[in-house]
Amino acid sequence: MRIEMIHGLVGGLLLSVVAAGQTRPAFEVASIRPSSEQTTQVSVGVHISGSQVRMTYMSLKDYIGIAYRMRAGQVSGPDWIEQERFDIAAKIPDGTASDQVAEMMQALLADRFQLKAHRGSKEFPVYALVVGKGGPKLQESAVRPDAPDERQANVNVAASGSAAGVNVDLGAGSFFSLANNRLEIRRMTTTALADMLTRFVDRPVVDMTGLKGSYDLVLDITPEDYSAMMIRSALNAGVVLPPQALRALDVASGDPLSGPLQKFGLAFESRKAPLDVIVVDSMQKAPTEN
Repeated sequence: MRIEMIHGLVGGLLLSVVAAGQTRPAFEVASIRPSSEQTTQVSVGVHISGSQVRMTYMSLKDYIGIAYRMRAGQVSGPDWIEQERFDIAAKIPDGTASDQVAEMMQALLADRFQLKAHRGSKEFPVYALVVGKGGPKLQESAVRPDAPDERQANVNVAASGSAAGVNVDLGAGSFFSLANNRLEIRRMTTTALADMLTRFVDRPVVDMTGLKGSYDLVLDITPEDYSAMMIRSALNAGVVLPPQALRALDVASGDPLSGPLQKFGLAFESRKAPLDVIVVDSMQKAPTEN
């Protein structure tokens, strides 16, 4: 269950650090290999340094989400795209900006997996993340004198998890940690926060706060709601769970995060909203030779 949660979170959070590009170039070279099985200690990573790109232990659904800048929940396709995992090592061509990795991923999936997909729109029930009536009570992250220039191309997203909890490091002091009935968030925008919280609840979370800063917050969660969040993260990743695990949702609150968010002047509002989707028309389970 934790394995599915971690690779899904990294795929979703990468949307916050890969900027939009104007064209669809291709990687100069790319190697795709099935991921080695991970058991007690799970490590997932997305690393972009100069012209080198490395992505490890991610599902095809995650890669499609990265390629089209969508959450995994907005990718529709056969069940196996959530189960097959691959490591990708690639080189960005000289003179090509690293903020076009998403477009290069589109080309890679089309070339090596014969991906054919189309865009659409679908109305979803969502939680709107909004500012409460009393206004925000968030602590803005302190400015780091050693923080790297935001224009730098490097991206370093790493996640690890075990029975003790889950940690995701987005670099430059931005991270979140879920463990011991507590969710700790540092240097995260409300947009990234909404993307992350989507993994733990029963519907997409959409940032409608209008807040532009980066914030630090710690959410204390009841043991029952903590268990429910872990189960929902697995369900959102497409994991089939036994009935006894699903019964834990019956004793948890319908929304485990509304209460903890209130102390920061934030709230969830149940709404319906149209979201973009990517529909997989056809795709090979295995890539063509490297």
